[in-house]
Amino acid sequence: MNLFDTEELDTYKPLAEKMRPDNLEEFFGQEDIIGPSSAIRKMIENDNISSMIFWGPPGVGKTTLAKIIAKKSNSSFYELSAVTSGVKEIKEIIEIAKFNATNNKKTILFVDEIHRFNKAQQDAFLPYVEKGDIILIGATTENPSFEVNSALLSRCKVYILKSLNQNDIIKILKKAMNKEYNNIKIDEQCFNIIANICNGDARSALNTLENVVTVNSNKGYITKKDLEKSMQNKTFLYDKNGEEHYNLISALHKSMRNSDPDAALYYLARMLEAGEDPLYIARRLIRFSSEDVGMANTNALVQAVSTFQAVQYIGMPECNVNLAQLVVYLSSCPKSNSLYKAYESVKEDAIKTAHVKVPLHLKNAVTKLDKQLGNGKNYQYAHDYENSITNMQCLPDCLKYKKYYYPTNNGKEKNIKEILAKIEQIKKSIK
Repeated sequence: MNLFDTEELDTYKPLAEKMRPDNLEEFFGQEDIIGPSSAIRKMIENDNISSMIFWGPPGVGKTTLAKIIAKKSNSSFYELSAVTSGVKEIKEIIEIAKFNATNNKKTILFVDEIHRFNKAQQDAFLPYVEKGDIILIGATTENPSFEVNSALLSRCKVYILKSLNQNDIIKILKKAMNKEYNNIKIDEQCFNIIANICNGDARSALNTLENVVTVNSNKGYITKKDLEKSMQNKTFLYDKNGEEHYNLISALHKSMRNSDPDAALYYLARMLEAGEDPLYIARRLIRFSSEDVGMANTNALVQAVSTFQAVQYIGMPECNVNLAQLVVYLSSCPKSNSLYKAYESVKEDAIKTAHVKVPLHLKNAVTKLDKQLGNGKNYQYAHDYENSITNMQCLPDCLKYKKYYYPTNNGKEKNIKEILAKIEQIKKSIK
């Protein structure tokens, strides 16, 4: 056997790699960014590619789209993973890119998980992207506004790739069956189940299909029961972007609000065991800690943020007990939605009075002109007064008598209510 026989090597490729499309016509989903009148399609047609970043969840086609762009343009394509590469590898490719430029050939550098590069590594791209030595295409599952340096981000157009819908996944699965397993039939229901559990991730769907066919390779027809037996764990029918996703997170939230830890734990388990992203749940619990517990127990927010970090550090399945601890804690906390109500109320006034200027005495007098304009005049520095409290008006005149925050008598917020009442008495006593 020839060890370098490409046809032989191809048989060992995962199904997801075999099914990777090499043109836009075979690329399913993402119509918003690759449709007939889209910017990316026009760039490919005109062979005028600019640096860009693809942001989206796993398995939606970020790498595939980058390879299609490279293939359809007069470009050399190089790929780096931010997990295994560093500045050394970047500089090596830059040298190749400079050589390519002398032969009128563009160089596309695709960086997978670009958010994992640190600031120094990201900065290494800047001069070469700016001069056009390389066309950078980055892929990230994280919000690039937070994870990519602003200088680099300003030189790249960000395109958002969405999770594939169920119909697109089914099309991909059927195409794989016709191309790779045309001697095997499969129950139509299996396509729906796989498409439902893969949560918009084509790679995950194809891996599941490959596993099912491999396990049942001696059968000419694969049934729904065969599919269920082939899966190591029972898979819940659950779509992260579907109705049940929102129903379950709503049920978790409302159970905690109603101080029912048993129900809250149940809905937490329903989501985690179905494959929900634990960080999504952790983020929702952070919101709950301020929206529904708030000032009644200010430690709730601290606990929620700590849990989010724990989930980041250890991931599933170990982090399930961290989330369970927080869910029980939040369910047991005294509840207050006074912060939520206060912000919703003040938000309306903030929008209506967006034209109102900040009172002069609250403005900083940085320059001589500022002082001439009256900025900072009559400002009362609280620490110069008894109790560090003054009766200075801080709201604009049009909102002078408005009150937004009404503390409850629940938990520690009762103490806040008493403190604010004393502050009000002190202010009224000041002449």
